[in-house]
Amino acid sequence: MSPVRRFLVRVLPLLLSALLAGCGAPAPRDGAERDIREAVADWSRTPPAALAGIPLEGWAYEVSAVRRDGAAATARAELRYRLSGYDAAAAGSAREVRLTRDGGRWQVTGDRAAPGALPQLWDQGPVTVVRGAHSLVLGVGQEAGTLSAIAAEADRAVPAASAAWPGPWAGRAVVLVPGSLERMAELLGRPAAEYRGMGAVTTGRVGAAPAPADRVVVNPQGWGQLSPSGRGVILTHEVTHVATRAATTATTPLWLSEGFADWAGYRGTQVTPEQAAPALARAVRRGEVPGALPGAEDFAFGGDPEALARAYEGAWLACRLIAGRWGEAALVDLYGRAGREPWPVAVRGALAVDPDALTKDWQEALRAEFR
Repeated sequence: MSPVRRFLVRVLPLLLSALLAGCGAPAPRDGAERDIREAVADWSRTPPAALAGIPLEGWAYEVSAVRRDGAAATARAELRYRLSGYDAAAAGSAREVRLTRDGGRWQVTGDRAAPGALPQLWDQGPVTVVRGAHSLVLGVGQEAGTLSAIAAEADRAVPAASAAWPGPWAGRAVVLVPGSLERMAELLGRPAAEYRGMGAVTTGRVGAAPAPADRVVVNPQGWGQLSPSGRGVILTHEVTHVATRAATTATTPLWLSEGFADWAGYRGTQVTPEQAAPALARAVRRGEVPGALPGAEDFAFGGDPEALARAYEGAWLACRLIAGRWGEAALVDLYGRAGREPWPVAVRGALAVDPDALTKDWQEALRAEFR
């Protein structure tokens, strides 16, 4: 065999191996990594005993990476689970599982949210569970009586949301009650200042694709400042977001989504526009009638609270006008169309007017209401 052929015989297998590695061939796992993955799998077969009161199903950790440091190790994993009877699809959470080696075996010593990932409620402490007729309330650092009162309010909010939104939805609500405003902000991954003064917010993904149920997250500080009637309005508002989620898409105007939820919250109450829209009333009386229905930017938190109040109030009064003039069924129809059709087409199809005419009618209604 020539020297050149001998060189090729030796080198070609090495080149082939390098090419395979460059094409994404998985690197072999050593015995320690396999043991770590097996230890995580064994540990995660059932939810922790501390979560026994939460109706969890499909609980599983899928390890994506392992990092060793002597007798300690960290596994990056994706937690998947469902709340039985509430979630249509698995909820996800990026986790960091910690292990130590003791007597030749790897043992899990704990886990937490992975860096940059949102924590779970149970990361903040022991969870108290209260089941309502239409609700599941999970709280940390709260008295059972407080959680029971919130569950009772949620049980009233669910039928109220169903009455306003006859479209299909699960008819159940999951409510999370953290121990403080700061803990609420941790769950949502936003600055606490954005939620100061708010009673609750709703999380979730828009659209009709299967997704975990929305979570209504209560701000315990803001909730404590609300009157009983205010709590009912706020929780019905948030539960209505849950009810309409599958019909809400990126094309749904934010004013329609927020205004509809407020309309559902105030529906059936004796609250007047003067009482519920004071900021907008003051502006209209100063001659500052809005030039257009509120835009998405008008609902941004952290800016002028008076402007934010005017946006919510104007959105509610627009939906109130539609329900009063064209009927509640037309408002529901408009909401459904807005999630699947261009806005001008949706307005003409549901109300038989164009968007400019709707805006002018709304402006005239504001002038008449607050003259």
